[in-house]
Amino acid sequence: MSLPSPTNRDARLFTPGPLTTSLGVKQAMMHDAGSWHSDFNARIRWIRERLLAIAELSPVEGWETVLLQGSGTYGVEAVFATCIPPACRVCVLANGAYGERMVRMLEHLHIDHTVLRSPESEGPDLSLLAETLAADPTITHVAAVHCETTTGILNPIAEIGRVVKRHCCLFIVDAMSSFGAVPLEMESTGIDFLISSANKCLEGVPGFCFVIARRESLLANAAHARSLSLNLADQLRGFDRNGQFRYTPPTHVLLAFEQALNEHTAEGGVAARGARYQRNHEILVAGMRGLGFQPYLPPAVQSFIITAFHCPSDPRFTFTEFYQALAGRGFIIYPGKISRAETFRIANIGHLFEADIHDLLAAVSEVTVTLGFNPKPPAELAR
Repeated sequence: MSLPSPTNRDARLFTPGPLTTSLGVKQAMMHDAGSWHSDFNARIRWIRERLLAIAELSPVEGWETVLLQGSGTYGVEAVFATCIPPACRVCVLANGAYGERMVRMLEHLHIDHTVLRSPESEGPDLSLLAETLAADPTITHVAAVHCETTTGILNPIAEIGRVVKRHCCLFIVDAMSSFGAVPLEMESTGIDFLISSANKCLEGVPGFCFVIARRESLLANAAHARSLSLNLADQLRGFDRNGQFRYTPPTHVLLAFEQALNEHTAEGGVAARGARYQRNHEILVAGMRGLGFQPYLPPAVQSFIITAFHCPSDPRFTFTEFYQALAGRGFIIYPGKISRAETFRIANIGHLFEADIHDLLAAVSEVTVTLGFNPKPPAELAR
């Protein structure tokens, strides 16, 4: 029995990961690789170096990339489990589901923490952060999400970083949905630990995450690591020793990611990829507004990664029917994740272009007519 070849005829994913991948990335997975083979280990080394280059960092200055099996959540928890010394406290800035997930990780790891919450439609209160850090010298680390895909808000990481460094704390940033498309200078921003994933703006497939940090920071608390499989210090030592993952690596995913990184470079790197996503976002928002749908966030804090839209107030609208009608036409969107409003979300990252956005808008228009609902939210929500 012969297997079908990969094609570009899959449903298009307007989601922030997993996302639509190129035919080249799909084809790269049509090969087997021996995890102990020198050629495969060389590919891992190249991937680690290439990620540092995208971050505009150098191993000569002590920076390392550690790859880890699992989703981006594994990477965030691995930083907490490996790099927070005993008797230290983490301050978490939370304005969405992924900030709240950090809190749950710290609870499970029995790490002391303080949570500064802000509304899902607003960035963190920097004055409150400064006051909190000044008042509590036991806080040694601050953790924040760069792009909260709960809403699509882009948090002011550079401004947060300045406050964090002014109070001599270490800065942990979940850059899952921004790294590779949103400019992010780690050194000038004061980021000590950056976590991201293969299947976001770098347009690979799910299967591993990565942490970028200084070598000394990764190894400083190695004796007190709280996990075996999530131990970044041991993972780094494994790469030092023989270039290999400690445990079975996601071989096919890594082959796909190598191709994805080559495509990222060919497109023009962070600036070019971000410009494509920005244009996709502009077309999407203008088109959805034209159809009567209203974005949840004000433009000042909206990222170009994913956009939350108010669900129509028309009782004839249900998200399930809306979703299924679009899926039946080959377009996959996301349900809402906001605690205080009924929304749905549309991302425009991945191997998507202007024509794909126009196709989606045409499908949304058709579905609106077919299901017979008025797309406008309550009058008080219209911006």
